[in-house]
Amino acid sequence: MVKISKLKELEKRCGHRFSDISWLEMALRHSSYTNEHRMNRLECNERLEFLGDAVLELVSSEYLYQNYPDIPEGGLTKMRASLVCEPTLAYDAKALDLGDYLLLGKGEDASGGRKRDSIVSDALESVIGAIFMDAGFQAAKEFVLRFILDDVENKQLFHDSKTILQEMVQKKGKNVITYRLLREEGPDHDKLFTVCAMMGENSIGSGKGHSKKAAEQQAAYNAICKINESRSH
Repeated sequence: MVKISKLKELEKRCGHRFSDISWLEMALRHSSYTNEHRMNRLECNERLEFLGDAVLELVSSEYLYQNYPDIPEGGLTKMRASLVCEPTLAYDAKALDLGDYLLLGKGEDASGGRKRDSIVSDALESVIGAIFMDAGFQAAKEFVLRFILDDVENKQLFHDSKTILQEMVQKKGKNVITYRLLREEGPDHDKLFTVCAMMGENSIGSGKGHSKKAAEQQAAYNAICKINESRSH
């Protein structure tokens, strides 16, 4: 069970005051915790995740439809996918430090579950579901707009950074971008990778992540930012 002080702390971060804070606690309860404590499987956050996922899809679809009137269906679908995918939701969850509040089984916790994209992204959807159950659609929508749809262009760029960077250098007739692993630190369950994006033998951006793929995306994103900044000067 999460201490009430911790729940109140997270409640404040979420910007939603729960009428029934047990919804928030359920949103934090991973299946590994319910299994370890011999609780009913229905008491974990998976049903709330199912609900939150549906709310998120509707809110993001409405937002993109209204704010991007000149983009056809295929483009809107691609934009929505970049905003609600696992890596982007995990990135959004960091703004709440959501991993710090999760209820995990001891094994899952010891293996780095609090930093695992799949777990924290699912928990974020569960929080959306919890807010919906506590206060309805409008409250859940406000949460999604604040934490997930707050910086659409930047988040889309982050999600597609490797592809975008490759397209940028190909337009200039440059070499294919490669990625070089610089460092690998930490225990097996909590690795931190440092990677640089290479254009030929030149490093054009570096990034860190708990997987090589995440580090490469960060490196590509930083490289794009540098290229765009140099163009503006």
